[in-house]
Amino acid sequence: MYRAIGKSTRSFLGYSTRSFSRVVGSDIISPLIGLNDDQKEFYTLAKGFADKEMAPYAAKWDEEAVFPRDTLQKCAELGFGGIFVKEDVGGSALSRLDTTVIVEALATGCVGTTAMLTIHNMCAGMIDKFGSPEQRQQWLPKMCTLDTMASYCLTEPGSGSDAASLQTTAVIDPKYPDHYTINGGKAFISGAGMSDLYVVMCRTGGSGPRGISCLLVPKDTPGLSFGADEKKMGWKVQPTRQVIFEDCRVPVSNRLGDEGQGFAMAMTGLDGGRLNIGACSLGAAQASFDIALGYIKERKQFSKAISEYQATQFKVADMAANINVMRLSLRNAAALLDEGHPAATAHCAMAKRTATDYGFNVVNDALQLHGGYGYLKDYHIERYLRDCRVHQILEGTNQIMSHIVGRSLVA
Repeated sequence: MYRAIGKSTRSFLGYSTRSFSRVVGSDIISPLIGLNDDQKEFYTLAKGFADKEMAPYAAKWDEEAVFPRDTLQKCAELGFGGIFVKEDVGGSALSRLDTTVIVEALATGCVGTTAMLTIHNMCAGMIDKFGSPEQRQQWLPKMCTLDTMASYCLTEPGSGSDAASLQTTAVIDPKYPDHYTINGGKAFISGAGMSDLYVVMCRTGGSGPRGISCLLVPKDTPGLSFGADEKKMGWKVQPTRQVIFEDCRVPVSNRLGDEGQGFAMAMTGLDGGRLNIGACSLGAAQASFDIALGYIKERKQFSKAISEYQATQFKVADMAANINVMRLSLRNAAALLDEGHPAATAHCAMAKRTATDYGFNVVNDALQLHGGYGYLKDYHIERYLRDCRVHQILEGTNQIMSHIVGRSLVA
């Protein structure tokens, strides 16, 4: 049905602009523009999967609040369960730039499902980068197939944007010298109760970021429990719960890196996470734009298609320009992150803010172009709108993104 990453599928990819005397329609902002042959392959592979395996079922998943794990396991067969994990443990070893291309394509099918996949990939990437050889072999092969799914646990009820003030503790009890005992709780955790592994930031030392470590907590650990599933505006496809630790003991061997390194790991993970969530917004914007572009050519008012009115043309021109800015910003930041550029964190913050703000606006404009029909679930855009709204909040609010950039500029 589909071919996994690494196998030749390039014969049907993309197009040469030399064969066109004029590029029109949505091809003007084609996601394939500027990509190399491998990246065109990744996009086409992911888009084909999104069109066939995700988009036809996304409304039902949303309506019934069902997470399609079997669908994501099919997605993992394509190499998307460990996108930037090294190949020795089953990963695809792709770049952050490649990842933004894949995530954008998948999000056109279902934003909430794709977002959960990106969170899992962020966790897998952290274990791959910071884990010991034993930890990598223990966890990553099954994570890459999505037989093991992971959730990222940083936010707490009392520490959101001020993540370094987290209060969940992990201490070594003299009675159990080879184990940490964790007490506390995490809030707004995507996949909580469903995921098999939790990448948990907790306090093993004093106050501030240097007192934070990262522990891997399996779902079946005694003392680990979950709150009620939150009733959300969007992302209904994935569960969101509190994660509760009550004398929850995990082996010291489950710690990633050394004590005190957890916050730095968390922030490193978030650079890529911000690009991924921006790419989710980009995919939703592109899908909504394509729907709207088709609609305005068919919808007639005052005896002609509304696409013939200059006001409509100006609106879709603005939407196309914003999508173009989103895509260029994300891909530029991803390239900087891949090369380890010192300005990468600031560019990831700029790209996240730009993509999630512009993305929401494009989807909202697409809804407006549909008039009253846009408010109906039949046209899907209202689901993209609900799913995109949270992107301006999570992985660091867009106000925090401005703080990161502004602080860097005046330093």
